[in-house]
Amino acid sequence: MKKKLLEQIIKKKNNKSEFAIITNLKTGDSEIFEVGKPINKDFKKYTDQINSFYKNKKNGVIEDTNIFIETYIRPIKVIIVGAVHIAQYLINYAKSLNFEIIVIDPRGYFATEQRFPGMKIINKWPDEAFKEMETNSNTALIALTHDPKIDDPALQHALNKKFYYIGALGSKKTHANRIERLKESGFNEHEINSIHGPIGIKLGGKSAPEIALSIIAQLVSETYKE
Repeated sequence: MKKKLLEQIIKKKNNKSEFAIITNLKTGDSEIFEVGKPINKDFKKYTDQINSFYKNKKNGVIEDTNIFIETYIRPIKVIIVGAVHIAQYLINYAKSLNFEIIVIDPRGYFATEQRFPGMKIINKWPDEAFKEMETNSNTALIALTHDPKIDDPALQHALNKKFYYIGALGSKKTHANRIERLKESGFNEHEINSIHGPIGIKLGGKSAPEIALSIIAQLVSETYKE
């Protein structure tokens, strides 16, 4: 790999850009792939396959070719609303995954550095907190407080911004009440049905770490769903 290409890769990684490196394993030729930008004619005929690898965040060799693709993606932003006990276990599970965790809770006695060491914590109401960050369809929301004054504004923001994953803790009755409030706020059935509520894959567990595991499993599943 040429020095100039390595310098470009280092710069893009430092800027947290999303890109891929495509390499012809037979010739050793490599170049940077970015969505919407032209690529060398030797790679161009594999554009569809390269896009598929990139979209699905996969590394590997295109079948029946010598073309290797290595993707570099930004950490996925996961916003946890509610600095509750389950959130502590969630963060422990997520530490080894490609997630950027942000904890939002206006209740300062819950959201502390002591309880969430090394995490970005915002001790503000969701409406205020979301003004401080960039969110989009690549963002995930996990709402854990059971308190409509805290969870509902976060859910509304996530629906408006079309987060790819939205989950809310609570019983079926709690979620039914949540649905009614969202309908009253103007959200349609399709939008509301995008919320995973009650949150998590049904593993049968009841304890905080077991619930957290079911949530992280669902989040990972939705993150890599094709």
